[in-house]
Amino acid sequence: MSRLRSYHGFLKAAPFCLAILLAGCATVPQDSVAPNASAPAYQSSIEIDGRISVQYEQDQRPQSLHGSFFWKQTPQELNLEMFSPLGQTVATINVKPGIATLVQSGRAPQVAPDVDELAAQSLGWPLPVSGMRQWLQGSGIDASGKPFTARAGTEAASFDTRDGWRITYANWETDAASGQARPKRIDMTRSTAQAGKVAIRIAIDGWKKP
Repeated sequence: MSRLRSYHGFLKAAPFCLAILLAGCATVPQDSVAPNASAPAYQSSIEIDGRISVQYEQDQRPQSLHGSFFWKQTPQELNLEMFSPLGQTVATINVKPGIATLVQSGRAPQVAPDVDELAAQSLGWPLPVSGMRQWLQGSGIDASGKPFTARAGTEAASFDTRDGWRITYANWETDAASGQARPKRIDMTRSTAQAGKVAIRIAIDGWKKP
């Protein structure tokens, strides 16, 4: 697999592929899920793969990124890989206690104690990696500091976080192995000084316990 190509360079080279990918993220079908079904219990160790679409602003101009991702977390470590539509690695993020490392094409590895600050500085738009540990699984801490668990088809299918994100569980599916409902599409939005209104759409394709 080729290492670390720029998103922007690829966007110019393959607009047709990106249009297909964006359409795929936007039209994830709603599976048959029981009303008020709750997200499964949080797993500290899990692997998740899917697709990601990001809308943001740079120099007051709209920007968009599209690709796929692979997420693997344990209690001690988190690894996130992001890929172009053709499978080239675009960026990798590794988080361990007290240190986060981000690698992009043609750049030296960037290191910082806070992964969210590191991602915003390196990518040019905020990627809330720390919160996504729980959000991808349908749980989190809301703006009032209370634990939140998403439920399909109810007001509890969305919540606001303490750092300004709006998390919406737009689609759900039934896990074939467990029979439980789980989030299929997650929309994350936030207004920022750095990148204007940021909209991140995630379509989850697979879950696996390591």
